[in-house]
Amino acid sequence: MYTVILKKGEEKRAYKHPWIYANEVKEVTGKDEQGSVAKVVTAEGKTVGYGFINHASKILVRILSREEATFDKEFFKQRILRAKKARLALGYKDNYRAVFAENDDLPGLIVDKYADHLSVQFLSLGMEKRKAMILEILQEAFSPACIYERSDSPVREKEGLKQTKGVLFGTPNPALTITENGLKLRIDLENGQKTGYFLDQKENRAAIRRYAKGKRVLDCFSNQGGFSLNAALAGAKEVIATDISETALASVRENATLNGLQSVTTLRADVFDLLREYHRAGECFDLIVLDPPAFTKSSDTVKEGYKGYLDINALALKLLPRGGTLVTCSCSQHLTLPLFLKMLSEAADRAGVRVKLSELRVQSPDHAPILTMDETLYLKTAILTLL
Repeated sequence: MYTVILKKGEEKRAYKHPWIYANEVKEVTGKDEQGSVAKVVTAEGKTVGYGFINHASKILVRILSREEATFDKEFFKQRILRAKKARLALGYKDNYRAVFAENDDLPGLIVDKYADHLSVQFLSLGMEKRKAMILEILQEAFSPACIYERSDSPVREKEGLKQTKGVLFGTPNPALTITENGLKLRIDLENGQKTGYFLDQKENRAAIRRYAKGKRVLDCFSNQGGFSLNAALAGAKEVIATDISETALASVRENATLNGLQSVTTLRADVFDLLREYHRAGECFDLIVLDPPAFTKSSDTVKEGYKGYLDINALALKLLPRGGTLVTCSCSQHLTLPLFLKMLSEAADRAGVRVKLSELRVQSPDHAPILTMDETLYLKTAILTLL
């Protein structure tokens, strides 16, 4: 087993955060395979924890346990069962994030449940080396009809791994359908966003229903139409779902038909251009949803990303009447919560309106963040009401 010895003073952060960076380490002694479990100790020799080691990554160790253990199949099985039990206790059944990596003390493993299918990601070298064992555990724990791998994430490259995806077990159902918030949704495990769908917005999508009845709604960056469908089901008189992707819009139309929702129409457009055109034309909406892709994906691009969020939110606020509602999101961990709120305040100033914060939400509880790990609090959703 490797022993990773921290530099003096680095243990304060290491006791709270599950990542040990290479530049925090004084030396590594012993010998083992990359991806094996290493012991992390302070400069004085006190145990910090045990975790996957990978010299190819800036994150040298990903902590698995703060205590010594036998890291065998039974260890990982109990962790996965514990994560599953926690979701069931929250009331999740048909679809949910069953394992959320470090948040469930399983660094680099993502498991999402879609009806009787599982979509998985192996994002650390340690988990990649245990893939066959993890698949056995998942079959025992969930009895899935299919397990599909979506390890097509750039994160793998930072671990020295190639991106990959494909069937690991069973046969995918081409008409795979889940039920979310009482709505039927078709899921494409092979080509859908992330692992097939954005499960982290589940409860935020349901939350807009109280604002949508009888309203004219514009859903920007609609993707597969989660917000649009919830608004329509709540009784919105008109819902326009807009996205740059025709594939996404085809999914919106399919899902609207699947649920018998006739108030939803789709419009292919660049959202920035569309909002400017609507403003020039004097258009007005009662409820606007902004759920864009991350405009900043690294600390180096925060300044530029901030401008993008500021621009799009100011444009949307100009299209709302007094009493109108803006549901606005950021899925970038680098746009922190304080920065997000600061940006919204500036956007209101730029639009010449006053707003109140009706709700402030994060990702759903099956994606619950760790308070000492800022990286896990990535999704922010604010519901603003114009005064």
